Amino acid sequence: MEIIPYGDNALLINFEQKIDTEIHQVVKAYHFAIQNIDEVQYQIPAYCSITVIFDQKSISYDELASKIKDLNIKPVKTQTKAKIIEIPVCYEADFAPDLQSLSQDLKLSKEEIISLHTGQTYDVFMVGFLPGFPYLGKLPKELECNRKSTPRKIVKSGSVGLAGSQTGIYPSDAPGGWQLIGQTPIEIFDSAKEDPFLLKMGNRVKFYSISAEKFKEIRDEAK
Repeated sequence: MEIIPYGDNALLINFEQKIDTEIHQVVKAYHFAIQNIDEVQYQIPAYCSITVIFDQKSISYDELASKIKDLNIKPVKTQTKAKIIEIPVCYEADFAPDLQSLSQDLKLSKEEIISLHTGQTYDVFMVGFLPGFPYLGKLPKELECNRKSTPRKIVKSGSVGLAGSQTGIYPSDAPGGWQLIGQTPIEIFDSAKEDPFLLKMGNRVKFYSISAEKFKEIRDEAK
């Protein structure tokens, strides 16, 4: 762990720089422990780092760095304790524009891709890129793939994609280059709500397959 200044009222905690489930457990443990330090205003946890913003009128950088170093952190496997959020996904052709081509690239049937994608429970490593966009991992090795060479100008809200060793959900219409294999009717970000984010770092996600009819039913009920 390395702690460095990050502007006048922030510090950056760096861990080993790679996307890894065990490192995620360390990030999560520090993130939850730092919440108990009164002078901390908020945090931005990422794959292998945490940006900590603090009240410089009540604590100095050196004092806060010392407090963080003195934390009695014992990272544990917390997957079984983490909140698991189940997300319905329609993988049918109209909702999965890249599933056929990805099937050819990965040399897997569409059914095998769906089975692998729904057979895993994913950690929410971080939220970013767009408000509410969750970076979920890690994918089974068989599903690891490159982003599209030419990003789409618009990806529909709720689209579920793959890129590298991760899967993610677009919370709103936006440009994007992930391989799209399905779509969820669930809103994962709603700016009108007091708590707009369905998914947060520390949660876990489990996908399950639904039909186009069920997709429409869920979407209509939410209106």
